[in-house]
This record gives sequence, C-alpha cells and structure tokens, in this order.
Amino acid sequence: MVDVIPKPIKHVWDRWNIRGTIILSLTLQAILICFSPLRKRTPRRALIILVWSSYLLADWSANFAVGLISKNQGKDPKPDDPPQDKKLMALWAPFLLVHLGGPDTITAFALEDNALWLRHVFGLVFQAIAGVYVVLQSLPNSLWLIILLVFISGTIKYLERTTALYSASLDKFRDSMIQAPDPGPNYAKLMEEYKAKREARLPTKIILIDEPDKEHRPKKLVHPSLVSSAVAGESQHQPKPVGEKVGRKVLHDLEIVQYAFKFFNTFKGLVVNLIFSFRERDESLEIFENLHDSEEALRIIEVELGFLYDALFTKIAILHTIIGSLSRLVAFGTLVAAFVLFLLKPNKGHDFDGHDVFVTYTLFIAGISLDIISFILFVFSDWTCAALSSLKDNPEDALSSWVDQALNGLLWFRRLHWTNQTCDKDVHDCTTKCEKLCPEAHSHSHECTGTCEKLCPKAHSHYVLTTHFFFRRWCGSINVFNFLAYATKAEVKRIHDARSSFRRNSWKIIAYPFNLAYFIIQTLSGWIGDSIYAVHKWISHIVNEASRKYPSARCTIYPIYFGFLCRIPHVIKSVWDFFSDLLDISDTIDMVQKTLFVHGEPMTRELWTFIFKELKNKSKFGDSPENAKRISMARGEWSLRDNLPEGADREKLVRYVTKVDYDQSLLMWHIATELCYQQKDTFKDKEHYSYREFSKIISDYMMYLLILQPGLMSEVAGIGKIRFRDTMAEADKFFHRRHIEDAKNVKKASDTILKVESKIEPMGVKGDRSKSVLFDASRLAKDLKEMEENYEVDKWKILSKVWVELLCHAACHCDSTAHVEQLSRGAELINFVWLLMAHFGLTDQFQINKGDARAKLIIGK
Repeated sequence: MVDVIPKPIKHVWDRWNIRGTIILSLTLQAILICFSPLRKRTPRRALIILVWSSYLLADWSANFAVGLISKNQGKDPKPDDPPQDKKLMALWAPFLLVHLGGPDTITAFALEDNALWLRHVFGLVFQAIAGVYVVLQSLPNSLWLIILLVFISGTIKYLERTTALYSASLDKFRDSMIQAPDPGPNYAKLMEEYKAKREARLPTKIILIDEPDKEHRPKKLVHPSLVSSAVAGESQHQPKPVGEKVGRKVLHDLEIVQYAFKFFNTFKGLVVNLIFSFRERDESLEIFENLHDSEEALRIIEVELGFLYDALFTKIAILHTIIGSLSRLVAFGTLVAAFVLFLLKPNKGHDFDGHDVFVTYTLFIAGISLDIISFILFVFSDWTCAALSSLKDNPEDALSSWVDQALNGLLWFRRLHWTNQTCDKDVHDCTTKCEKLCPEAHSHSHECTGTCEKLCPKAHSHYVLTTHFFFRRWCGSINVFNFLAYATKAEVKRIHDARSSFRRNSWKIIAYPFNLAYFIIQTLSGWIGDSIYAVHKWISHIVNEASRKYPSARCTIYPIYFGFLCRIPHVIKSVWDFFSDLLDISDTIDMVQKTLFVHGEPMTRELWTFIFKELKNKSKFGDSPENAKRISMARGEWSLRDNLPEGADREKLVRYVTKVDYDQSLLMWHIATELCYQQKDTFKDKEHYSYREFSKIISDYMMYLLILQPGLMSEVAGIGKIRFRDTMAEADKFFHRRHIEDAKNVKKASDTILKVESKIEPMGVKGDRSKSVLFDASRLAKDLKEMEENYEVDKWKILSKVWVELLCHAACHCDSTAHVEQLSRGAELINFVWLLMAHFGLTDQFQINKGDARAKLIIGK
C-alpha cells in the first residue's frame, strides 16, 4: 500500500501535533490581544483580515488541541509511538481552557457573535468535561494542584467571555436598559374614593395634572462644570441678566470622559431603538449647547463611541464591575501561583521530556505576560477613569484630588492633535506665487500662515487631525470617492494630506504591483478579445470564399466551423459568466477597481465645526418630536429655502431633492458639485473657500458611502447601484464619442459635459428606461451658476449646507446596528453625525414630550 503522506512527515506530525497546535493557539491569543484593539482605529483591510482569521482559528485550534490530548490520554502506547508525557499534557488541557476564554480586547468580531452566547455555555461544559477526563486519565499525578489552579483560571476566563457575550446580545442589551414597569396612579382606589364622596353628596371632581412640557418648563440652568469659576462665583450672589450668555469653561480631559460615560449610559439605547424622554433630550441639549467649542463635542462623542464599542465587542464592560475585577484578580492569582509551584517543583528535567517542559514554561510565561498586557490596557482605559471619578457640582473641585489629577494627566496623551496645513500646491496652484512673495511658504507651513493669506488670496490654512495612531480612538479620516475621477481613471488628488512623503511613497510602492497586475490583466483580456475577433473574421472570410467555390467545402468545412468551432469562444464566455455570477467574481473585481480610487482625507477642525454649528442651529427648531422628525427628514430643501433670496425661484433647485429619490438626488448633486468645483472660481475670502472645500469633501464622502459602504446606506440607497452603473455607462459612451476616454483629466471631462446643451430634460429625450443622471447633474450645475450670477449668492455656501442635510438624512436613517458594526472598522464621520444629532434631539426616538398625567381628587366648590 502506497503511503500518501511520507513517513518522515508523518513521524514529525505524530511527535509534534499536540505541541504545535498548543503553540499555534498561544500565538493566536497573542495576535488577538495585540492587534484587535487597533481595528477601531483603522479601516485597513489587512488588519481586519488578520484579526478575523485569528478570531476564527483561535477557538478551532484550542478545541483541536484538547481533542488530540484526550485521544492521546485515552489510548495505550505502542512500541513505535513517540514518547508522550501524559502527566504534563494533563496540565496543558486547562491552559487551552484559558485560551478559549479569549483575550479581554475581543469577545465578538461582529454583533452576530454575541447572539451565540448559549453555544459558549455548552462549550464551557464540554471543555470542562474533556479537561476532567484528561486529568483523570493521568492520575496519579504529582501536578494535580498546579492543574487545579490553572483549571480555575481557565474556567473564570471562559465565564467572563460568556457573560460578556450574553450581556452584549441585543435582547439582553435592551432588557438591561428597560426600566421597571409603571402601572400609573391607582385607578381603582381613586374611583372608590370618588364614589364615596359623591354618595356623601360632597362637591367632588377629578382633575388631571400634566407634567409641564417644553414650552411651560422653566429655563434650565447650565451645569456648574460648564461655567467658568469666576462666573460661577458671581452667580451665587446675583443672577445674570436675561439674555446674557453664561461664561463657558474649557473642560478638562477627565471631564470629557465623565460626560462621555454619562451620555453613553443614556444613549446606548439607540442601538436597540429605545425611546427617550424629553428630560434626557433637554439634559443633553443643554450641555452640548453650552460647550466651549465644537472640539469638545467631538472629543465627547469619540469617547462615547469607544464606550459603545467596548461594551459590545470586548470584556471591558464586564471587568469594570466589582465581580469582574475580583474574578480577574483570582484568575491572575491562580495562574501566577501555579507557575510558582511548577517553577519550584524539583526534578522536572528528569521526570518529563525537556521539550515538553519548555512548552509548559512558554505557556506560563506567555499567559502571564498577556494577562499583564490586559491589566495595563484595563488600567489605562477610559472605563477606569470613568469608574474612579465622577462629575463635580463645584467646578473648582474638578481636579481637587491627586487621583483626578493623575487620571487627567494620563488622558492628556489621548487628546486630539491638530496640525495646520496651508497652500496645497496640487489643489490651489499657488505654491509658486507664495514662494515668491513669502520665502517661508511651503505646502505644510505652520509659521507663515498669516503672511501667505495676506500675500496670496488663494492661500488658506485648515487644521487637520493628526493624532498619533496608538493614541487614537478612531481612524480620524474621511474616505472619499469621486465619480468623474473614476470614470476618467484620473489620479486622485488630496485636498489635505497629513501623511509624510515617506509614508505616501511607501504606500505607492506597495500598491504599484497590484495596480500593474490589474493593468496587465485588463490589457491582456482586451487584447485577447480583439485577437479572437480578428482571427474569427479572417477565418470566416476564408471559409465563406471556399464554400462559394467548392460544394464539398460547403458541406463539410462550413458547418463544422460555423456550427461548432466558432462557438467555442462563446461557450467559454458563457461558462465564465456563469461562474462569475455564481462566485461574484465580476462584482469583486469591480469593487477592487473602485477601491483603487478611494483615498482618505483627514478630518479638519473647520469641517467638524461647520457640521456642529449647522446642527446646533437646527436644534433650536426641534422643540417637539414632530419638528425634530421634520428636520431629520430634510435632505436639502430646508437649506435651499432658507438661504436663497426671496426673489429667486427656489423651487427650481428644490425640485432636485424633493421630486427625486434620495439616491438619485445624491448622485446628481455629487456630479453637479464636481462640475462646479472644476470651474474657475474667484476666491472672495477664506470662508468662501472653506465652503467650497466642505462641499467637495462631503460630496465625495457621500458617494463613497453610497457605492462602497452599502450597509450604512441600506435604508436610503434604493437603486443607487443601478443608477451608478447607468450613469457610468452613459459617461463612458459620451467620453468615447468625444475622444477623451484616455485623457485622465477630470477638468477636461467636466468642461465637455457642461458644453452640452441641456435646456430640455434628459428624460424627455431618452425616456426613463436608463437611470443615468449625468446630464441632469449638468442642468443642476448650470442652474446653480445662474442663481449665483443673478442673485449674487454664494453657491458654495448653499451647496455645503445642502450636503450637511444629505449627510444627516443618511445618518439618522441608517440602521443603528450598522452604525455599531462600523465602529469595529475604524468608525466613519456618519457615526459621529448620528450621535451628534441624538445629542441635539434631532431624531425621531425622542417621542415623549409630556410626562404621565396624574389624577388629583378635589373636594369643594
């Protein structure tokens, strides 16, 4: 009989299979504990794939190793079997239980994993039974006390993971936030008293006393921690005049975390679609309206989203309880005690195989080291800061204790870091002029911003988010995708680039082989197709000529070629199309191709401030659930009607958002924004250019969400994919006829599109079969330009406000679980907007405007 597996390989496997799988399980644990916290800081696919594969393999490797040990313990050794230390391997089984408990930094890769908590309960039971079986097979065993200690540690860790999964499952997560049932006033008792009074002929009536709604509630005072100490001291002696703004205090880093934890406990109900009361709305609105600046709001929200991520994907929320902390202390103590006992055990080198002793030492040292890493992450987490301190009523006591000062010092390292960037030469084309007028000017200047702006009107500066990777709480960038750049295959240019030249060139070098391979495959496929067609045409001509001259050829060669041979390429193509549809190959290739045209724009402080102010202004009109819902439903019409002059034909632009579907409006406004962006513009001031930049970034970002993040746009996307493909097909056909398909120039493509006469609606010419919006967008761009020229309005100010509304509409209509899932992939701007809208009360989940009516029995006239 022929051995499929060579004997040397089989011998190595029989000798090292258990040791190898145990080392593999330990390696996977190290990968998870070190790399899983990074996935909320970056959307890099390589990191996500590494964590995903390690997460799936971790349980498999541990279970497989337990099975191998059980099999080895249960059989009698044969003469040719490799030596196995059954007594020492009995110690390895509870170590695998420790591994199955998983690291603290990840319990679930996706939200769906939390629903499998019951499977982990059964897994704990059967793994415990397997461990007991292994130990019993090794008795009598001098390591029984060490095995017991490790078994206790493993059981505790497995229980921690199961508890974390159970508490993070959506049903349990919802139940933990539902308050005790409220039966209301005692109706029966009240009616008995009412009946008795009426029978006694006493003048009696029942009145209902409602809790005051928003219009009748007294004006709330600002939380003391938001008021500067000087103003707070004055307010104790004399009231502030009506209408005068209260002084605002800059929040400490510790206070940011405290507010974030407070709001996390309030707004975590968004995940399971709970309804909030007006008290919760007013409390959040009061604090956010009185923050020192928009950056504080960004910092609160990023910490709040971090709490939400930890509660649903890690053990941290469970460990930051009294029981969780004690269980972790016991688990770590028993593991250290077991290691000390094993270290002090004499004659290990004589009683056991040296390789097995080394593996055991590795398990102990690595396990303790990973626990120490987990403890460090535990101590320096935002949860610890929130648990060890609380908001002070007196702002002067904010950092009164040494504990608060120490925690505030630790949080200082994680605060947002901004870098001023000016004069981007690729976008503004003013570097040469700046360098002539100001020798210090360069593309990333920090010192000469004011000089540049005075000497060069195009020069401006924005503060971009450049927090160090290991101190981030989210990715800090905005992914963008541009339709016309993709259609023309033009090189994507960044407005801001926070990366160094070395990093930028490194990524280009890494991506170059993939781009080259894709280009070669695309070129070869086109060349092969053209060659096959040319050969087919040449052979067809010969066969036709031969068939006319020779009757025998007409009966033999002609049917053989046209009936069989020439159909082979079509059959191959049909088979390829079948498997392509079955395996989604074409969609995968298309997605990869689109990904090449995606790049990240760093978040700018000015952009966030603009979004914050827009929502803050709208929150003034969201005083009732109906108004708040109306604001959240707006997708551009609010800003158009509010910012266009009264004499302008507002409905001419409003119909581009109210008369079309959301995805159609999104694609149309995106292309129109790019057409306007590519035209020459007169820079009036820095604010004008900022509006232009905001429009460009949000427009490209929304296109990225629509095309490459369908999960976040599932409820509003509609047939966006079909519209995109039809518009792309029309653009390809148009560019081909104008001979600009190889120009790779967005400016040239934009000018060509705008030159087309578009007074008649495209639907009136070509019907509605095609969902393309290319020339509808051209009409919109021309209408915007006409509105600007006729009424002297800033079209970029209007466009930027429209795009904020479109972004907010998508944010509040995105499924809450999709928002939470995105937190494990670096988070997106739309997640921050979603939570910011909740803080300002601009969501339909604030549906309780009045409290319960309370009945009161009145006796007398």
